[in-house]
Amino acid sequence: MTPTRNDLLALDPDTLAAMANRGLVKRAAKELDAGGGPELDCDPDGTVRGSFPDGARTVLPPGAGLTSAACDCGAPGVCRHRIGLVLAYQRAAARAAAHPVADRSADAPSEPPPVLDWSPGGFTDEALTLAVGTRAVANARRTHDRGYTARLHRPSAGQPAAWVELPSCTVRFPVPGELGHVITDAATELRGEVTALAVWAFRAADGTGAVQVDVGGRAATAPPTGALDAATALVDELLLEGAAHAGPVLVGTLRRVRDDLAAAALHWPAGALGDAADQLEAYAARSARYRATAYADALGELHARHRAAARPGGAAASQVLASQVLGSRESGTTALRRVRLTALGCRVGGSAREPVAEVFLAHGGIVLVLRRSWASAAAEPPQAGQLASRRLLGTTLGALAVSNLVSESVTRSASRALVVGRSRVAATSVTPLGAAWSELPPPVLVRDLAAYARGLDGLPPRLLRPRVEAENLHVVEVAETGPIGYDPAQQRLEARITDPAGHPATVSATYNPLCPGSLDALAEALGTGGVRYLSGSLTRSGGGIMIAPVAVGTADGGVVVPDLAPSGAGTELPTGDRGPLGDPVSAALDSALHALADAAHQGLRRLRPTTLTALDDAANALARIGLTDSAALLRELATATRSDATSLLARTWVEAQIRLTVTTELHHESGAGSNG
Repeated sequence: MTPTRNDLLALDPDTLAAMANRGLVKRAAKELDAGGGPELDCDPDGTVRGSFPDGARTVLPPGAGLTSAACDCGAPGVCRHRIGLVLAYQRAAARAAAHPVADRSADAPSEPPPVLDWSPGGFTDEALTLAVGTRAVANARRTHDRGYTARLHRPSAGQPAAWVELPSCTVRFPVPGELGHVITDAATELRGEVTALAVWAFRAADGTGAVQVDVGGRAATAPPTGALDAATALVDELLLEGAAHAGPVLVGTLRRVRDDLAAAALHWPAGALGDAADQLEAYAARSARYRATAYADALGELHARHRAAARPGGAAASQVLASQVLGSRESGTTALRRVRLTALGCRVGGSAREPVAEVFLAHGGIVLVLRRSWASAAAEPPQAGQLASRRLLGTTLGALAVSNLVSESVTRSASRALVVGRSRVAATSVTPLGAAWSELPPPVLVRDLAAYARGLDGLPPRLLRPRVEAENLHVVEVAETGPIGYDPAQQRLEARITDPAGHPATVSATYNPLCPGSLDALAEALGTGGVRYLSGSLTRSGGGIMIAPVAVGTADGGVVVPDLAPSGAGTELPTGDRGPLGDPVSAALDSALHALADAAHQGLRRLRPTTLTALDDAANALARIGLTDSAALLRELATATRSDATSLLARTWVEAQIRLTVTTELHHESGAGSNG
């Protein structure tokens, strides 16, 4: 009796499309429908053979993937004959299931039920070596010795394939118990290596119930701290001098130290230092992109990561692993092979003279960001409606934001920023979005907001989390939209939505002068009652979920991107109830952080009397609401400045900045203050 090839039966159209492309799968299916399929022949060992009308002969041996299959058609990669043979075999299985008595004598295959209780961690190293080769396993072992972080997704009824997010790519196991059909977006030459890393990640997590694991690593290969020590010393010097007095030499030193951090694989501290350098350059250019609070956030973050990494036995390390704090197990940049990305909309920021568009693209279970800026010297800088017509990757920005992108020239950074190679634009194609949002996997697609909120419990503070672009960008399935309200004083539009599980969330958008038509377009899209999906940044606020919208998916399959909507005559927005007049805790925290940011801007050595007064006032406000420790730090900073105690200035500022940043984050999430 010929054994059933369960691996071929498990290859659904999406999996076949990931191995080749969707057009090739459709073409193979059409040829079968037209009677152009192969003559099937199955050997006793499970080998499936097919002879096609055009003379091509294809062989699918057991234990091997389609890339290893033999076909004499001469086409590179996974050809239509390989796919056609798989589809023909599956159709034979369907006929066998429909007519078991007639087909059983011919040993026709029968379709197996999905297997949901398996783990790729069950593969032995011997099986790995046999499947991917000795060299690939040896290369993977070197990465294992350095250590890496992986996020696991186990099989479920909705997503029967096991898959894993590695620092540089994703690896999917669509067929239980088979290594030959592994799918990855890594470059072809890295396929075997990342397959081994994915197997070891599942092996490390099996039996623990962990979703995210740190794999491998040796004590002798701990991240170097010399570059990090130099970075914090430079930050202290910047704090004393101030952004207002940082010359080009200091900015150049900042860039050099940032490069040293990146070279040492300390990617998250390097990102923070890069943000500080960007802010200094924006200030020197008198650009509207400069914000003192963003500059202060970057300096505080660098010190927070340094402290967490320097105290491996402390409380911080019990919640956040060093790899997450420093990004030391991330790949700086990774070239990906042919990938299919689903656009989730676009957000416009920057300044009037240099607008920046961010296109969000789903890739498996993560979101990548494609960023593009346009400098303008015109008297009237371009607005969002005009930006939508700008050319990007052979199409317009407006079209790209609502399309599927297929590319063979994509590079991904450690922070999930995306670069598409310009030299190979011909290898990049843009197709209509269609129903792609409904097919997105979790966690990108959120159908239960309460479950999403529970997943945020226990996360470390933002200062210590991985520096991931679009960290909170998701698509929410919408069952119902509620009333829309507009607060003219805040220039903010708010609406309520409900997910299919009955859990509510608040959609909140504030007027953006770069996108004068955005609120009108959002109100019109939400007011139709035909909203099916909503993409946006999800955060916890006041104990609930707040969504900053990016795009709206309607029932007719259309997608509205508010930030790219043209400005019209304007819509009469419905005026809703004004929100609370004031939150004393938020007001006190905000005033304290602004005072610290102003101090970092001026330089702690040369604070103006008005800034010292602001520090005193903020300390008094914090004391009134019970944040006595934070108030004491502000008073200590002001006292050290007045007494010229230079050695205490940077340390006290950093203590206050970190404490107030974390307290503000916790307060905004819970809607309640905490004793600081």
